[in-house]
Amino acid sequence: MPMLADPSQKYKPYTPLDVPDRQWPSKVTMSPPIWLSTDLRDGNQALANPMTVPQKTIFFQTLLKCGFKEIEVAYPAASDTDFNFVKGLIEQGQVPDDVWLQVLTPAREDLIKRTVDAVAGAKRAIIHMYNATSCTFREVVFRNSKEETVALAIKHTKIVRQLTEQCTAKYGTQFRYEYSPETFSQTEPAFALEVCEAVKAAWGKAGLGDERIIFNLPATVEIGPPNHYADLVEHFCRHISEREKIIISLHPHNDRGTGIAAAELGMLAGADRVEGCLFGNGERTGNVDPRVDFSDIQPVIEVVTQCNDLPYTPDTHTPETLCSLHFPARTRTLSKKGFEAQRVRHAKAAREGTLQYWTSVPPDRPADLGCNYEAVIRVNAQSGKGGIAYIVQQHLQLDMPRKMQVAFYQVIQAIADRSARNDTEDITAAFRNTYTMAARSTRAGLC
Repeated sequence: MPMLADPSQKYKPYTPLDVPDRQWPSKVTMSPPIWLSTDLRDGNQALANPMTVPQKTIFFQTLLKCGFKEIEVAYPAASDTDFNFVKGLIEQGQVPDDVWLQVLTPAREDLIKRTVDAVAGAKRAIIHMYNATSCTFREVVFRNSKEETVALAIKHTKIVRQLTEQCTAKYGTQFRYEYSPETFSQTEPAFALEVCEAVKAAWGKAGLGDERIIFNLPATVEIGPPNHYADLVEHFCRHISEREKIIISLHPHNDRGTGIAAAELGMLAGADRVEGCLFGNGERTGNVDPRVDFSDIQPVIEVVTQCNDLPYTPDTHTPETLCSLHFPARTRTLSKKGFEAQRVRHAKAAREGTLQYWTSVPPDRPADLGCNYEAVIRVNAQSGKGGIAYIVQQHLQLDMPRKMQVAFYQVIQAIADRSARNDTEDITAAFRNTYTMAARSTRAGLC
């Protein structure tokens, strides 16, 4: 089929929001959001082979090690497997007292009851209810009017309140309530506000601190650029009443490849919380990657790849992946000189008792993520003298004079052209062979 001469004749553009006094472009994010991992729910339902209960349990423990305090563990009403997994976590005492278990339910009374039953006995739980609010869902899928859509949300919010209060009285579980106007980014902004105002009134007990109600604003399908999502979020934050009693949560998807950008701009627009998955896994095209404690990243990668049965994609932004690696000469030289300058700055800061900020290239210090510098400085046929000299300096404790760097650079380039690869061991072995040094092991793992 030939390409459309004018795609606008077939596909309607997104409807921009008129915000002449938008504030988010001038804002700076100074603190991290509240993070929620939805790996075990949204991430799991995205998998061709959903996780087994043992895999989910391992994944849950990994999320705890990463530092998550809010974890969406399941859609308990969807299957006995999900229900029993949640009950097992609680009954086996695997949930720390300061961690909130979040469970998802649609706006249906029988499924809400099943969901509340799943978390009965937990120390802390978040009931996350949703119903679709966009025009297409209202008119095509559910054949509901706006009034009927609002009434549905009100009715089932009251059911959530009644059932959670009964559960608290019987088991002592502390509950919070999260509501998602599903397809928020495709919903008329005024109607999204109308539904959420009605839900807040029906809940009737939004307060401060842990009593805040959570309004989650999903980009169920990413239909516009991230600045459009930020406009929608800012509009919502500015016009919802009792803002201090509300946590605004973001749930970006990645259909256009800008899920992380949407989350970042949404934070500037006033959001407090982000839902996402490790390394951007998630339904259909992935969720935003909620990078938390990756101080020892390799075990996290291993658990995620084994449990998800998906390869770890090298374009994910973590320190030993391709988008952070420095192959070409200019970036390798910049990294080498940056490390050296950083060392001098840190020594001065230590003497003066001031903070030792990381201001080098790469933007993340590899050691802070459980990696060494070979994770970000590698060699190929386009690499320069500085990076090669840095490897020799680090592993053989030798500072090559410039003429020697030029000569040895030619050796490494020839090897790279022949083999299409060069790692630390290749470089150090080539140095010994070229300059007849006695061999000793210099093998260095990346992470």
